[in-house]
Amino acid sequence: MTRLVGYSGSLRKASTNTGLLRAIAELAPAHVSMDAASLAGIPLFNEDDEAANGKPSAVAALDAKLRAADGIIIACPEYNFSMPGVLKNANDWLSRGGSPFRWKRVGIIGAGGGQFAGTARAQYHLRQNLQALQAIVMPRPEVFITNNEEKFDAAGNLTDAETRRYLARWLEAFLEWVEKKP
Repeated sequence: MTRLVGYSGSLRKASTNTGLLRAIAELAPAHVSMDAASLAGIPLFNEDDEAANGKPSAVAALDAKLRAADGIIIACPEYNFSMPGVLKNANDWLSRGGSPFRWKRVGIIGAGGGQFAGTARAQYHLRQNLQALQAIVMPRPEVFITNNEEKFDAAGNLTDAETRRYLARWLEAFLEWVEKKP
């Protein structure tokens, strides 16, 4: 059994990026378990709070899930040409006390509005951040979904058949990369 954990850099219930993770769970073959984690409840990183109280329970739970996973998928929205603060904040917490990303296979996907860049700029910033955490980020293929308003419903569910096929091909490549470790 291949264990994947995915989390989204968006806290919105109708997030299209969280919708990508739901679509991946639906597309996953029978030998793959996909556990969706949430960044909700993670406080802003504060080293004084960490010294006084240790890692918050929401961070400790996410850390444990990531350590147990064979591969991690991060759905990265783009806010103001970069990754969302909630995502960077979670990764800052996770970097404390030994990174659960160390030598872990990570795939990055993202969906955004408009017709050009999708979440490309945010994903490149996230790649830099993950390098500091010693993650092994899959170089290709990349997923920069554009035109969210045409490909997702109001609840953030992926409805576009062509995008679903592309996501299935990406998942196949990611699983091969995680399982065979080329």
